[in-house]
Amino acid sequence: MGRIGNMRLARKHPVLSAAVAALAAGVAFESSQSVIGFGGQALNGFADDWIYTAVEVLAVAVCLARVLRRRDDRAAWALMTFGLVMWTAGDLTWTLWLDNVANPPYPSIADALYLAMYPAIYASLMLLIRSRQGDTGAAQWLDGGVVGLTVAAIAAALTFPAVAGGGGRFIAVVVNVAYPVGDFVLLIFVAVAYSLAGWRPGRAWLLVGLGVTVSAVADIVFVYQAAKGTYAAGTLLDAMWPAAMALLAVAAWMPMQGLRRGTVDAPHTIVLTLLAATSALALLVTAAFRTVTPLAVGLAAGSLVLASVRAALTYLENVRILRRNARNALTDPLSGLPNRRALMEDLERAFAAAKEGPAATLAFFDLNGFKRYNDTFGHAAGDALLARIGFALRRSIGDSGRAYRLGGDEFCVLLDGRFARHDPVIGAAAAALVERGSAFTVSASVGLAIVPDDAPSAGGALQLADERMYAEKASSSASRAQARDVLMQLLSERTPGLHQHVTSVGTLANAIGIGMQLEPEDLDVLLRAAELHDVGKLAIPDQILEKAGTLTSSEWDFMRQHPVIGERILNAAPALRPVARLVRSSHERWDGAGYPDGLAGDQIPLGARIVSVCDAFEAITSDRVYQPARSRAVAIAELRRGAGTQFDPVVVDAVCHHLQATEKVVATGAGPPPTTGSGQASVGALG
Repeated sequence: MGRIGNMRLARKHPVLSAAVAALAAGVAFESSQSVIGFGGQALNGFADDWIYTAVEVLAVAVCLARVLRRRDDRAAWALMTFGLVMWTAGDLTWTLWLDNVANPPYPSIADALYLAMYPAIYASLMLLIRSRQGDTGAAQWLDGGVVGLTVAAIAAALTFPAVAGGGGRFIAVVVNVAYPVGDFVLLIFVAVAYSLAGWRPGRAWLLVGLGVTVSAVADIVFVYQAAKGTYAAGTLLDAMWPAAMALLAVAAWMPMQGLRRGTVDAPHTIVLTLLAATSALALLVTAAFRTVTPLAVGLAAGSLVLASVRAALTYLENVRILRRNARNALTDPLSGLPNRRALMEDLERAFAAAKEGPAATLAFFDLNGFKRYNDTFGHAAGDALLARIGFALRRSIGDSGRAYRLGGDEFCVLLDGRFARHDPVIGAAAAALVERGSAFTVSASVGLAIVPDDAPSAGGALQLADERMYAEKASSSASRAQARDVLMQLLSERTPGLHQHVTSVGTLANAIGIGMQLEPEDLDVLLRAAELHDVGKLAIPDQILEKAGTLTSSEWDFMRQHPVIGERILNAAPALRPVARLVRSSHERWDGAGYPDGLAGDQIPLGARIVSVCDAFEAITSDRVYQPARSRAVAIAELRRGAGTQFDPVVVDAVCHHLQATEKVVATGAGPPPTTGSGQASVGALG
C-alpha cells in the first residue's frame, strides 16, 4: 500500500491495520514453512491447518468489514466476500472432516463449496468493472478478450490432457474440468479489466488481478499435479491460496480508481494484442500436427475471431478519422461553415466554370464592433455570437450560394451569378451579420468582386473584395469623423476655451492609447471620446460653466448630468454609439464614487479611464475662472495622489511616464514640445 497509505490506514482504522499486518505475517509464515521448512516437522500440521485457516478467516473478516463500513461498491464486495466464504468453507470441510477420512469421496461437498466461489467472484468483478469503466470503447473490450482467451487456450492445452484424460467416473471428470475452466474465465475477466484500464490498472485493481491470478494458477497447477499423481503437500503451492485471499482482502480497502479509458492505439496495447493473437494462431497451427484438446482449440479460435473483429474496428475507425480530418480541414470548427481553404477551392472551380458558364459573385464581410463586444462580454460570448451570425448568414443566402468563415471576424459568401451592392441578396447577407443590444452594435462592411470579370485568379478576387470592403469601412469611419467635426465646431462656437481643452485631452489620450497598444479601432473610439467627453456641457448654462466660485448643490447636480446628456447626443449618430459609451463613463471614479452610474475598478471601460486621467491633467495645467494653471510637476503629483482612489493606477503610471518622457525630450532639444497644456479644474474639483 505504500508508506503514506499504511500511515493513513493506521490512523483511521487501527484494527484494520492490525488485521492487514496479521494477514501479511500469516502468509509469510506459511510461505517460509512450505519453502524452507521453518519450524521443522512439528509445525507442518499447525501451519497447514491452523495458520492457513486463520489467514482465510481473517481475510473474510476484512472483506466483510469493508462491506459493512463503506457504501461504495458494496454489492460487488459483498459478492466477493461470499465467494471467499465459500472458498474458506470448502477448506474447513477438508481440514475438519475429509482430511481425516481414509478414502474421502470425490467429488465431495467441499468441491461444491469451491465451485460456488466462481460465479460469486465473476459477478463481483463484473460489477467492479462496470462501476469503474467510464468511457470505454469496444476495442478495449476486444483487446481484453483476445488476451484472456489466448491465456486460457494455452493453459487448457497444457492442463486438459491430464485433467480430462485420466478416466474415471463422468462426474469426477466434469469436476476436474470445472476447476480449470472456472480459472480460465477468471483470467479472462482480469485481462478485460486491465485492457479497459489501458494496462495501467492502479493499485487496487493490481491487487485484485494479482489475487485472482495467484489463485487461478494455484488451482490449475494443483489440478494438473493431482491428475498426474505428482501433488505433494507442504510446497509453495499451499501458500498461494491464502496469499491470494489476503491480496483480495487488502484490495477491498484500497481506493478503487476508475478504469480510465486507455489510448486504444497505444503501442503497449497493440503489441500485447498482436502477441496474444499470434500465440493463438501458433496454437492452432500446432493442433494441425499434434493432438491438442478441443477446448484449447476453441479458445484459440475465439481469440482469433475477436482479433479479427478488433482489426475491422481499427480499420473502420481509421476510415472515420480520415474522413473527419478531411472534413475538418475544410470546415471552421466554431461556426460549422466552410473555411478559407474551402473557399479557395470553390473559387478555383468557379473560375474554371465561368469560362463556359455563368459568372459568380464573391462578397467579403468584416464585422464592425466585434472586438469591443468580445472585450466587454468575454471570449465565450464572442464565440457564441460568431456561431449565431454564421448560421444566420448561411440561412440568409439559401440556395443562392455558399457561406464561409475565414477566421476572426471575417466571413464570405460565393453566389451564383452577378450581384450588385444594393441587391437584396447582398443586403440580406449583410443584415444577417448584424446584432444589437443596449450596450453594443455589431454590423458588417462588405466588398464585392465578380468572378471572373474583376480579377484573373481566385487569390486576386479575394484580395479585391477585401480592398473594397475596407473602402466601405473607411467610408463609415469618414461618416463618424464628419459627425465628430460637426460637434467639435458646435463646441467651438459655444465655448472656444472648451474646444481647446477637449482637443488637448484628445491629443494626450491618443498618445496614451498608442503607448498602451490599443487596437486601431479602439484607438479611434478613444480619440473621439476624449474630444467629445464634454459635449454634454452644451446643455449646461453659461452661468454654471463660467462660475468663478463654488457651485451650489443644485448646480453640481445639474453639472453631473452632462455625461448622460453627452451620451444621448452621440447616440443620435449610429457611428458614434461606441464613443457614447465611453463619454457616459468618463467621470466615474476608480473607487466607485464617481457619476453618473457609480462604476468602480474594471467596471469602467478602459477608454473612459484614460480620458478621466488625461482630462484631469489638462484641467490642472490650464487657467480656469476658478483657479490659475499649475505646473506639470504639480499635475503629476496630483495624479499620483489620486491613483487607486479617483484614477486607475495603471493609467496614471502610463500618463506620468509619457509626460516625464516628453519633458526630457523637450529639455534636451531632441524634439518638439508636448502638445498638452490647456485644461479643466483640479483633481479634487473636476466637473
